[in-house]
Formats: sequence, structure tokens, C-alpha cells
Amino acid sequence: MTLFSLAWPMIIETVLFMMLGMVDVLVLSRFDDLAASSVNTANQAVSVVTIVFTVISGAGGILITQYLGAGKRQDASRIAALSIVLQLVTGMIISIVLLIFSAPILRFIGAKGNVLEYAGQYLSVVGGFIFFQAVLSSMSVIIRSHGQTKIPMLITVGMNLINTLLDIIFVLGLFSIPKLGIYGVAIATVFSRAAGTVVLAIVLFRTIEKPSAFRLLRPFPSKDIILFIKFGVPSALETFLYNLSQLVITSIVLNCMTEQELVAKTYIQMITVFFYIFSVSIGQAAQILIGHLTGAGKFDEAYKQGLKSYRIALCIAAAASAVGILFRVQLISIFTTDSTVTLIASYILILNIFLELGRTTNLVLIASLRGTGDVIYPTICAVFSNWLLSVGGSYLLAVVCGMGIYGLWIALAADECFRGLLMIMRWRSRRWRKAGAPDSDVRQ
Repeated sequence: MTLFSLAWPMIIETVLFMMLGMVDVLVLSRFDDLAASSVNTANQAVSVVTIVFTVISGAGGILITQYLGAGKRQDASRIAALSIVLQLVTGMIISIVLLIFSAPILRFIGAKGNVLEYAGQYLSVVGGFIFFQAVLSSMSVIIRSHGQTKIPMLITVGMNLINTLLDIIFVLGLFSIPKLGIYGVAIATVFSRAAGTVVLAIVLFRTIEKPSAFRLLRPFPSKDIILFIKFGVPSALETFLYNLSQLVITSIVLNCMTEQELVAKTYIQMITVFFYIFSVSIGQAAQILIGHLTGAGKFDEAYKQGLKSYRIALCIAAAASAVGILFRVQLISIFTTDSTVTLIASYILILNIFLELGRTTNLVLIASLRGTGDVIYPTICAVFSNWLLSVGGSYLLAVVCGMGIYGLWIALAADECFRGLLMIMRWRSRRWRKAGAPDSDVRQ
């Protein structure tokens, strides 16, 4: 395995997966700008309540790569089977929660009026079937941990084709089908995820694992649950705190931002996704490589791999942000013809380069730390930085100082850059070698 061979399929997969949401917003923007913005609001709620999925898939990925690096194939299979079972159970529970409490959750983050109505329609459908996403993410991590990154990519291609086709048919009302609006987008999303889950399961149990892997769960491996908690909870908590801070920020600034600023924020988030997809994929590839190297006890090689991955990702992110600044007006025009929205978003894209450099640092180096099993330090940093700089800074600049969306972006950039500096210091210190070394039962 090499960084490139692992990363390029994940880059394509990440682009296509993120385009699932982008296509939803793009199609809905032809239907109603506020409806498009409402989907983004609903997805923020989903990202928080489904954070438990990252406990399972994140811990599973760390353990599987380290077991494989240590040459313990059967233990890796047992972890894979346990991960799928846990994801299915928790996914069903969260689906029920989202179905029943969608309106209160949306009200908590500040949605009201038409935004609440549109977002509630979307969340009731997508949230009610979120268990497909839970199982899909678990199986994707298992396959990637074995170095097979092309398989999830190809399946995501199929999911995109299905989602795009159904979006156009249901939202625009083709082939004599009534225009379903928000419901149409939600149905398309659920159907594409369900199809992807079924196909991925077939491929997984034909090429990498066997159904007999579930027999390894008898007797139930309670010690593995402890490992899932040890490696998964801190990683998930770090992600949870970040997403929760974003929800709090949204609730804080929602009433102080104009409707044009809110729409601009939605479209900017759709565009900037393509600025950091390379960093996401390189970080995931680095985590796989570093996990294998750590499991094999090759710590010096793991250190060099982390730095190499970071430098590559940083150069790509800087280049992508520069292109975004040069063509900012053209990019915004893809989504809207509103001159006010275009002007606001254009200024934000210039500020965004600082946010992207910090975000790239965090995406790659935090993933590298997770590969070694060092998951506590990033969580501690998230508690401090997210809430002091992101939340506190957003309130101070956007609300108190009246800077609106510009103050919001400055605060977000400050958070990313500060945490990025802390991650650089952590990786160079090599303290992760002691803090994140696998348990003896993984290495021996």
C-alpha cells in the first residue's frame, strides 16, 4: 500500500459522496432557495445525533489496521463483525429518535417558520432511515482498512447516479410524477443509501470477509467493547464537540444574519467542500498506513509518513483555495443569480483560505494521531479551542460586534489555525508513540 494508491480512490469517493448533498441543494435551488438552505440545516442536526456512528467505525478502523499490521487476521475479522452489528443496532435506535423528535431538535438549533417546515420534512424521512448510513459507513471502513479503497469508490459512483436521477425526477416532477420538493430529495437520498448498503454488503462478504465472521462473536467479546470505548469514544467526542459547537454557532448567529447571508453560508459550504476533500482523503489514507505501521511497531516510519501526508495535503489545499478565489463569482453563480448573495459569498471565499489551511492541518494530523491510537489529545484540544474560539469568537464578532457572517468566518478560521498549530506540535513531539501505542493484546 502507498499513500497515493489508497488516497486517489478515496478522493473520488469523497467528491462523489459530498456531491450527494450538493446535488440535493442544487436541484432544490431550482425549486426554492429557502428549501435548499433548510436541507443544510437538517443535515447539521443529523451530523450531531449520528455522531455515535463514529465511535464504532472509528474504533473499528483503528483496531482492524493495527491487528492486520500485527498479523492477527482472525482478530481483525472479529472486530469487523462486531462493528457491523453495533452499527446496525445503534442506527436503528437513532432512526427512531430522529423520526419522533425531529421538530424539537430543529427548534433547538434555531429553525423556525418555513425553514422549520422544510427541514422537518427532510429530517423525518432521511433521519428515519439513517441506519442505512450507519451500516454503510462501518462496512466502508472495514474494506478500506484492508487497503481496498476502490470498492467503496465504485459503489459511491452508483449511489450518485441513483440519487441524481431520482432527485431530478421527484423534485422537478418528470414522467408525470408530482413535484415532491423536499420529500423528493429525501426519498432519493434514502433509496441511494439503501442500494449502496446492499451492494457493499455483497462485495464485503464475497471478497474480504465471510459471513462466518459473525460466529467469532460467540461468546460475546466483551473485552472488545472496552477497546471500542477506549479508541472510539474520544475520537467521537472530538467530532461531536465540533459538530455541537457548529450547531450552537448556528443558533447564535441565525437571528443576527440576514436571509441573504444565510443562503450565502449554505452555498459557500457546498463550494468549500471541494477545497478540503483532498485533505480528508489523504488523512484517511495516512491513518490506514500509520495504523498498519504502528501495529507492526514501525514508529519511525509512521512519523515520516504523517509529515509527508501533511505536506502534500497542505499544498493541494492552498492551490484549491487560490483557484476558488480567482473564480469565486463564477462558482457562486452556479447556485444563484442573486447579486447580494453573490457579493457576500465572494468576500467569504477570500477569507476562507485561512480556514482551509488550518482545517487541512487538523484533518491530516488528527487522522494520523488516530492511526497510532492517540485519541485523547485531539479531544482535549477540541474542548478548549472549539468552544473558546469558534463559539465565543462567533458570538463576539458576529453578534456583539455586528460583523455577521464575516465575523463568523474569522472565528472559525481562528479555531482551525490554533488547533492546527497544536496538532503540529503534538506530532513532532512524538508523544503519540507512548500515548497511542496499541495494547499488548493487539501487538503481541
